[in-house]
Amino acid sequence: MNIEKVRELFLYLKSGKIYFNHASSGVYSNRVVKAINDYTEMRSVGEIDNVKLVVETFKRVKNELGNLINTTADRIAFLDNTSNGLNILAQGLNLKKGDRILLNDLEFPSNVYPFLNLKKSEVEVDFVKSQNGIVTAEDIIKNIKPETKLVSISYVQFLTGYRVDLGKIGKYCKENNVIFCVDAIQGLAALRLDVQKYHIDFLSCGTWKWFMGMQGFAFIYVTKELQEKLEQKFVGWTSVEDAWNLLDYNLTLRDSADRYQNGTPISVGAFVLEASLSLLKDFGYDNVEKSVLDNSAYLIKELENIGISPVLQNVSRNNLSGIVSFKIDNAGNVFEQLEKNNIKCAVREGMIRLSPHFYNIKEEIDEVVKTLNKLSK
Repeated sequence: MNIEKVRELFLYLKSGKIYFNHASSGVYSNRVVKAINDYTEMRSVGEIDNVKLVVETFKRVKNELGNLINTTADRIAFLDNTSNGLNILAQGLNLKKGDRILLNDLEFPSNVYPFLNLKKSEVEVDFVKSQNGIVTAEDIIKNIKPETKLVSISYVQFLTGYRVDLGKIGKYCKENNVIFCVDAIQGLAALRLDVQKYHIDFLSCGTWKWFMGMQGFAFIYVTKELQEKLEQKFVGWTSVEDAWNLLDYNLTLRDSADRYQNGTPISVGAFVLEASLSLLKDFGYDNVEKSVLDNSAYLIKELENIGISPVLQNVSRNNLSGIVSFKIDNAGNVFEQLEKNNIKCAVREGMIRLSPHFYNIKEEIDEVVKTLNKLSK
């Protein structure tokens, strides 16, 4: 499937709008819109009680997610958002006074508050200090202490777009018996990620950004080994092994990660995710990543040509992602002017953040840079 065919599936492109804001919310393709319409029709005039179809769809989508991150479907559970996924880990660890968790000062709050909440149990939370908008794998590793029980980090930093070397951190954590957790929402689906290769113990990821799926639908990955160590604080009727033996009340939790699905997730989210994954798969996951990185590298170069210095202008391609951010005077005003020019992006912490996806093209980047050049004069 070529890029021209992909772009035909995004109706907003016909309006002349340039959407470089996938780090906030991804765009629905025609495939997703059809999935939503089909689901609505099914629930209104078709197979209204669609539980069997939902279960089958969950299985297919988990299998495809497993293919994407190199795991099996039984290690994946569906939830509503990234934060609640991370709370499963934070509340299940039963850390004690003096145990330490390592974060950094550029994390989105979803990857901070679930762990800060443990300070009431006298667990210590350490923050690695960033340098020029970057926290490297080496910065993380050198701040791990003997008392550190968990490292949690974003695959891609939401503000600057820096992609950390997960493999280096994961290897160190594995060798030193430290739990390694990844918030993947700003990287996965735009970039590849291998949970086995990177020794990731726990991963949480929403699907409405780079997956271009539905808000309120997310998933976690957890290793069997870590699952056996976690105390499950919340359970529901679908958490147990024999869920349909309704009056047995036998609290024997499922052996799979399904135990964390305490009830029915927003089912339409799985149908939407299946449709969105089909597009990414048809284009090719590797091709998606290449296009995303090519776009970011080209955008950085063109911004430099007009005197704008992106945060990641001097990093290697291995540390790039789909996010390109830069500081500029009167960022709020610049953002408003970009909006008036039908260019959709974001302003975060005094930075303009641009986040084109794989289907965006160089001509759109050129138009954005051209507009920025006019605004900066």
